[in-house]
Amino acid sequence: MYAVLLAVVLSTTSVHFVADEARAVLAILDLRAAKQPVPDAAWETLFTSEGYVRLKKRELAMHRPFDEETFRKFVMSDELLARRELLARTLDNWLKADLTHAAALAHAYLPSNASIQANVYPVIKPAKNSFVFEQSAIFMYVDDIPREEFEATIAHEMHHIGYASACRESGPPLPENLQKLAMWISAFGEGFATLAAAGGPDGVAQRKADVRAEWEKQLPRFDANFAELAAFFEAVLDGRLSGDAADKRGFEFFGLVGPWYTVGWKMAVVIEKTLGREALIAAMCDHRHFFATYNRAAAKSGEKLPLWPETLVKAFE
Repeated sequence: MYAVLLAVVLSTTSVHFVADEARAVLAILDLRAAKQPVPDAAWETLFTSEGYVRLKKRELAMHRPFDEETFRKFVMSDELLARRELLARTLDNWLKADLTHAAALAHAYLPSNASIQANVYPVIKPAKNSFVFEQSAIFMYVDDIPREEFEATIAHEMHHIGYASACRESGPPLPENLQKLAMWISAFGEGFATLAAAGGPDGVAQRKADVRAEWEKQLPRFDANFAELAAFFEAVLDGRLSGDAADKRGFEFFGLVGPWYTVGWKMAVVIEKTLGREALIAAMCDHRHFFATYNRAAAKSGEKLPLWPETLVKAFE
């Protein structure tokens, strides 16, 4: 089975490291450590690196300030210099990561027509977040985390990219309320990607200590979080929440690992264990049947689980 999956991965995946931004920052830190001046050429190398240029494009697209002078101050800070050796070790360790294995984890929870085409950018930057941009760039904030944790994070982000490649909208345009509803149903992708990166229901969902602590805090709140999401979806469906107000409320469910992660993961586990992985992948890709598939699985699971209201189950009929 794994051999078949590996063949699919190799034929549908093209993922490469682009570490030029991180290497350019480390080169400047090496000069600083040696108490040598930083020439203009070193800054030019940094500011023209593919990683920096694409990072700037993303930050500006998010309407966040991003300029060379601020970045210079960051690179010249004593705090960053003190982390030079740690950053260099981390980068070297990450570049030995098995991207094929990470892609296999993602593909195991994707339709057969999914493809993953991306560059992985390890970046040394002021903000400590990691993210996907333009469905083809995986930005990873260089931090002191083990390679196994790095690979799991990459698998999570690869799943997002593969999902976007395979699970596109089809059919006639939806009314505005159903478009918004479908958009926010797709936010459960955070939970699905978590399941994929863990390698299945019995894998380790979260490896980083602070994230794991928040995860374990949120899981027992499944019923309450489920009810809040149901109320949110119903408000979107009947038009009480729309436009920016709906999005503002929807974003509140992210958090570090909020309901989009934990409720999405729990529902995915219930569907997979009860109806099988193929049913889960089909439900992931088609929001019209998502609520109904979960309700069917929950009813058969033997657990006492909340169900989605019939108004949501029939919303796309």
